[in-house]
Amino acid sequence: MRYAQGGGLTADRRRFRERIRYEAGERFARGERTAVIAKDLRVSERSVERWRRAWREGGMDGLASTGPAKLPKLSDEQFAELEGELALGPAVHGWEDQRWTVARIRELIARKFRLDVSSAGVWRLMHRHGWSWQSPARRALERDEGAVGLWKKDVWPQVE
Repeated sequence: MRYAQGGGLTADRRRFRERIRYEAGERFARGERTAVIAKDLRVSERSVERWRRAWREGGMDGLASTGPAKLPKLSDEQFAELEGELALGPAVHGWEDQRWTVARIRELIARKFRLDVSSAGVWRLMHRHGWSWQSPARRALERDEGAVGLWKKDVWPQVE
């Protein structure tokens, strides 16, 4: 199943799935078989078995939704503040060129908010808020073809 832009289920969809689990819980109490419940509720038998285990351990409360699987580490207010810092550019934050990378954004989050976010978490955070990776449309004006040619001739063979 493919989720919406922000990932995960919407609140309505979580409530819908919770109602299905509660219906399964009522059927567990009546002693119905897993295969019958799975077929009637149009879910996998593995899901029903998992729900039955949760029902045995915690009753109907064990079937309640636990909320979104992954809450973002930065609040909307913090992300707005982060966007303001990103707008200032990498040079203001001590990097020499004008490229924001996931690693640099991760370091900025660690400095600014004292949060340790994985690189994948930073990527998901940026993607969730509509940011995407960019690549230059053309070569840099400052590119020195002679220096690139020398590097390819002298340095690259040693690297290989």
